[in-house]
Amino acid sequence: MSAPMEIVLSADSAGQLWNCAVLELHSGTNLLAYRGGNTSSRSLTVLNGEYILGAQLGKNFINVWEIQRKDQLQQKIVCPGIVTCLTASPNGLYLVAGIADAIYLWEVSSGNLLAILSRHYQDLTCLRFSDDSSHFISGGKDNLALVWSLASVVQLDPSHTPEPRHVLSRHSLPITDIHCGLMGPQARVATASLDQTVKLWELSSGEMLLSVLFDVGIMSVTLDPCEYYLFCGGSDGGIFQVSLCSQSLSRDKTFQSDNEGNQVFKGHRNLVTCLSVSMDGTLLLSGSHDETIRLWDIQSKQSVRSINHKGPVTNALIIPAPANMFLPDSRPGIPLPRFSRHLNPSEQGEGVETGGVCLRLAPHTQAQKETYLEKADKLYSIMSAVTDKSVFGDGENTKVRVSELEEEVRTLKKVNKDLYDFSTQLLTKPS
Repeated sequence: MSAPMEIVLSADSAGQLWNCAVLELHSGTNLLAYRGGNTSSRSLTVLNGEYILGAQLGKNFINVWEIQRKDQLQQKIVCPGIVTCLTASPNGLYLVAGIADAIYLWEVSSGNLLAILSRHYQDLTCLRFSDDSSHFISGGKDNLALVWSLASVVQLDPSHTPEPRHVLSRHSLPITDIHCGLMGPQARVATASLDQTVKLWELSSGEMLLSVLFDVGIMSVTLDPCEYYLFCGGSDGGIFQVSLCSQSLSRDKTFQSDNEGNQVFKGHRNLVTCLSVSMDGTLLLSGSHDETIRLWDIQSKQSVRSINHKGPVTNALIIPAPANMFLPDSRPGIPLPRFSRHLNPSEQGEGVETGGVCLRLAPHTQAQKETYLEKADKLYSIMSAVTDKSVFGDGENTKVRVSELEEEVRTLKKVNKDLYDFSTQLLTKPS
């Protein structure tokens, strides 16, 4: 059979029939089922198009299947604690898991644990990568969403403690879901929270672009590929569509249905835990604790199809079908290694596999271009060291050189002030 372009990957908390299932997007036909255990919420991910990984509900391990061998659970990745959320980088090089209030980052090729990030104060709830794998965003019960630069996290520097690039701290209750749009570092990030708001952020600056207040807690959030609409799953079963192209859009708004694109999808009877939009932006997939997933036509707001599950839906997403998923004789290009539970496996007695080479990013050693203020300070320090005759010479030459340097300092300070004034006007100019 020819592989479909897009598929639905879903899982529920019961796991009676299967752990996760693969459905054809348009017909709802069950194509594949992966058996063994059940997967917790926000913990189902595809690794490099070759493996499906799902964190076992309430346990300290991750189930792994080769994407072609659906009937055989290949291995289990044992973790230091219960995994509350899990994601793999789109380039297939890294695996990130939330365990209690810490983020664990593994290198897939070697299985080495590269970093343990303990910047949250309570348990993690969700993790998302940017589409270019350059950043990932973590959300937790401490009401915080943190933006991490992957290059900063994995660099090899014992004295360096990785810090988040941005701390998104405008929510007042736990973060329930995160969605990262397209365009890599220039993407927009949506965060949902029990505080009944969804907030839209700029990934590069960490600036909040929009905050929308609802009547209920929001359990899930996503954007369509063109980012015309924001879709928010409520705790009452409603799905709210927020137009991002409305002429009356202000930075803080309260959701109200209108004729400008702000609408409600009605059909679920319990909280909506998962949302995903097809690549062409015409279909919306939702998963709910009412034990169903639904496919919606976005333009008409009508439910096209409803598929029953045996328990509350924990994961439901639309993804492009991996190339080898429907080729039974195909095998992964590289087998998964054993994943370490410690930062220094040799010291903990886990052993280190020989014959491989582990490459890590070294600290950034390229000289940074000096800013105007740094140049000014440098020139001032040179002027102060007038005792060095090799620099200034004697007599009249010294006075001429000093006056030249002072003039350059004044020029640099003026340029810096002009840049500051221009930036201030640009940032404070009303939209």
